[in-house]
Amino acid sequence: MGNKLSGRDLIKLGFPKNNTINIALGQINRYRKKEKKESILSEAKEVLLYPEKFKNHGTWGKLAEGLVNPVQVKLQQLRNSRVPFSIFGENEIEEQAKFQLYDALKLPIAVQGALMPDAHSGYGLPIGGVLATDNAVIPYGVGVDIGCRMSLSVFDLPASFIKGKEEQLKAILSDHTKFGMSETHKVKADHEVFYREEFKNIPVVKQLLDKAYKQLGTSGGGNHFVEFGVVNLQETLPEWKLEAGEYLAVLSHSGSRGFGANIAKHYTYLATKQCPLPKNVQHLAWLDLNTHDGQEYWMAMNLAGDYAKACHEDIHRRIAKALGKRIALTIENHHNFAWKEQVNGKECIVHRKGATPAAQGELGIIPGSMTAPGFIVMGKGNPEALNSASHGAGRLLSRGKCKVTFTQGQIKKELKEHNVSLIGGSVDEAPMAYKNIHTVMELQKELVSVLGTFTPKIVRMDK
Repeated sequence: MGNKLSGRDLIKLGFPKNNTINIALGQINRYRKKEKKESILSEAKEVLLYPEKFKNHGTWGKLAEGLVNPVQVKLQQLRNSRVPFSIFGENEIEEQAKFQLYDALKLPIAVQGALMPDAHSGYGLPIGGVLATDNAVIPYGVGVDIGCRMSLSVFDLPASFIKGKEEQLKAILSDHTKFGMSETHKVKADHEVFYREEFKNIPVVKQLLDKAYKQLGTSGGGNHFVEFGVVNLQETLPEWKLEAGEYLAVLSHSGSRGFGANIAKHYTYLATKQCPLPKNVQHLAWLDLNTHDGQEYWMAMNLAGDYAKACHEDIHRRIAKALGKRIALTIENHHNFAWKEQVNGKECIVHRKGATPAAQGELGIIPGSMTAPGFIVMGKGNPEALNSASHGAGRLLSRGKCKVTFTQGQIKKELKEHNVSLIGGSVDEAPMAYKNIHTVMELQKELVSVLGTFTPKIVRMDK
């Protein structure tokens, strides 16, 4: 008997010949390859005899599900027509992003869609795309960076605090923020998120615990940042401890790091295996929430979102400690996620890939660029936008286009004109690569109201 378990071994035990065996083998060979074949086969026999007992099991759940409710994998056909949708700022959006939404609107699970004014093309759903689906979740509708989010901390310190302290604030960002693939904090922090049951019960999540622990409180590359700036609160809300006025603030943008990326990769693979689609829409493969994998992804996605939130909490805690000041107010939101929400009286899964939740009275932060203000907003709960708004200004030029269009000299000149200091950063993230945030905000007046602005002063990005 060879050491590696094969499909033949499971078929010999009496398992039916179907796709479920291939999926189960992938799980076993990936997460339990160090165990003896005999003990795995003994457990497999138990699964065959009593599949109900293993319905939610990390390794055997999918196989048990296949025994209780066999499902035939077949090519999914798109509808001939699109479900209802709205586009905000249509003239500002490239055609490819619109066509990506049009394809998504023909999925048999689609209920309603929307496109935000900062939209541009991506994988699966376009960035700035919102899609409500019927009891199904699309991993690429959430995005690779699950739980990518904004977090704004406002200190009870006047804006004038920055004057004369630029070097001190630069040093704080240099010393207490980490970016990219390899930078981590020397002194690691603990967090309650690491004690969640998902880290024990879901094999792919369990395997990522060490990576998640090491990367807590760090930011990704690309357009992720941590920056000091000036917040102008134009209104005083009852729940805020601050009056209208100008204050020192920290704004961060990042997601769930390698932890979320690996979850996205794993479940996208499972979705494409179980939900074959025509080639032009294969990135929109979904997981039915009534299945083992659908439920597992939902739990893993929510955990990744909470981990992203924990990362921001740790970043802001470190900065506040270095400043020796307490945070007076925090405003935060995901913009790469899926939520269970009511759409026309029915519970749907609402995917926002690069879109800010903007339900009635919901607070959020929509950044501009490193030389343009961000906006503190309150949602108006517009049903045509599926209670959403843009997640930023949106790209005008791709990263590749930036490299052949702009020079470091041009970027330095732009930064100097706006009195902004930059630590790190690359040509890909040139401020000129982004749409005009004021135009974008004008195009979503019916989606959000503005409560204040954030103007960047000292920006830290990956090198």
